[in-house]
Amino acid sequence: METADLKGSPPQVTDQARRLLLAYLSTAEAQSLPYSKLARALANGEVTAQMGMIAHEEVLKSPPDAYRDAACASGCAFCCILSGEDGGTITGAEAARMHAALAPLAGQPDGRDWHAFACPSLDPETRTCRAYDARPMICRSFFSTDAAACEENANGGEADGAAVLSSHLIYLAMHGLIRLALAGVIKVPSYSLARLAAGAFSGHSLE
Repeated sequence: METADLKGSPPQVTDQARRLLLAYLSTAEAQSLPYSKLARALANGEVTAQMGMIAHEEVLKSPPDAYRDAACASGCAFCCILSGEDGGTITGAEAARMHAALAPLAGQPDGRDWHAFACPSLDPETRTCRAYDARPMICRSFFSTDAAACEENANGGEADGAAVLSSHLIYLAMHGLIRLALAGVIKVPSYSLARLAAGAFSGHSLE
């Protein structure tokens, strides 16, 4: 982990992610955290989520101008169209929180009643998220300076305006570094947000 490089991740982002993870590991060692418990926390995404939120909150202390000028508002849900092949990649810990928030809504109308590729978490009438407090890092990090561009892109366009905070890139790099560190030791799962949410509304268990 101390020297690993990640394909597609800018070196400075990987270094930031590495520093956060090494700080966590140093604290875990000082607290004599059992290896089995540490490995589970790393693999299921709890560490990624915890340290990712630290990075996220740090960015929000002095956010980029584009974030301050974001056009995002309640009910403006075109960023919640999950038409990509991965359906929005999230960690195991995020999946567990989302499933717990959505499972009580099984059988109710969901976001797909508004748009075929919408995140099922959306209320189809208000277009607001019904798992807002449990939303994963990708949802917390995405923003846009042009709501019309989001609508265009949701329908297959390529308009400018959308972006993610740098903390999301750090979060992804942490997840990648953990995968490398635990390769051959313990599985580090990822989940599709779209499939996870759809399953919760269909009454399926997380597994």
